[in-house]
Amino acid sequence: MSDTPDHDPDLLRRMEEAMLNMPKLQREIFMAHRLDAMSYGEIAERTGLTMRQVERHMAKAIYKLVKQLDGEKLSWWERRF
Repeated sequence: MSDTPDHDPDLLRRMEEAMLNMPKLQREIFMAHRLDAMSYGEIAERTGLTMRQVERHMAKAIYKLVKQLDGEKLSWWERRF
């Protein structure tokens, strides 16, 4: 039995595409939290945002990822927020 998880190349590709549809700051906040395991407080300090602003960016990023991974396209206004 392998110790490494199975990676679905199609899922990874769709996640990358979805993240590229995010505004740059939102993508950086999402990646800092999920990939670098930074807390919202650490991200807020690093970016100069409040913790509430970081929370909002994360909520929007997760919303966008879930919607796109479900096969739905973002409308023009969703791409901007």
